[in-house]
Amino acid sequence: MTQPKITLTIAGNDASGGAGIGADLKTFAEFGTYGIAALTVIATMDPNNNWSHGVTPIDAQIVKDQLVTATAGPKIDALKTGMLPNVPVIEVIAETIKDKKLTNLVVDPVMVCKGETEVLNPENAEALRDLLVPLATITTPNLFEAGQLSGLGTLKTLDDMKEAAKLIHQKGAQYVVVKGGKALEGDKAIDLFYDGSDFTVLEVDKIESATNHGAGCTFAAAITSGLAQGLEPKEAVLKAKDFVTAAIKNGFEYNQFIGSVFHSGYRLEQNKGI
Repeated sequence: MTQPKITLTIAGNDASGGAGIGADLKTFAEFGTYGIAALTVIATMDPNNNWSHGVTPIDAQIVKDQLVTATAGPKIDALKTGMLPNVPVIEVIAETIKDKKLTNLVVDPVMVCKGETEVLNPENAEALRDLLVPLATITTPNLFEAGQLSGLGTLKTLDDMKEAAKLIHQKGAQYVVVKGGKALEGDKAIDLFYDGSDFTVLEVDKIESATNHGAGCTFAAAITSGLAQGLEPKEAVLKAKDFVTAAIKNGFEYNQFIGSVFHSGYRLEQNKGI
């Protein structure tokens, strides 16, 4: 049998399964890649306290030990980062990427938990910007994260997204996707792809359901999978946009607090001929 493409996620665990390494590994499998994972943080949500979030970091040395294990096998064809709890963990990841000469890196610069409004650790934004973004093939910030990485603060319009994408690209990322999603006014969910010279606006009709828990992780994991399978960056992003849109459309209410995307949605739609 031909060896499958190897995809690595370096991210946190969400026991509800919508986001984090659960989302990444399911997405990797949907794309036919062999997914492996290094855990950086355990995120918990309390149903008895309005789904309030707890974040337990994994020690940086343990993250490093996991990466030693992950890189001891076949060549890693693409990798992504997700929730990273502190600067020492970010430093370990950056060192490993450089030492092992890992390529096809997707940086999903997670700065807040879904439903939360405060940056997990403000210094993380600087470490992400200075240590990981320069190594990224593609980085996928949402509006809040793009505002932090670019230094522009709150982004409200497509023009704001374009300016932020330019500034983030200047910090070293080869390609930038600013995720506007449902946050911009209008009836379209808009993301912006920037290759350093040209902008591509990705838009679909807004999906009114709230089944979008894990959409950001799933989108970045789909891009990672596409890169591993040999797609050009823009192709990988376009494919990922279709994939995550189907995952949202086929999402479901996990409980009274969140609705999760369904990572098999795209495949099931294709099999049905929808």
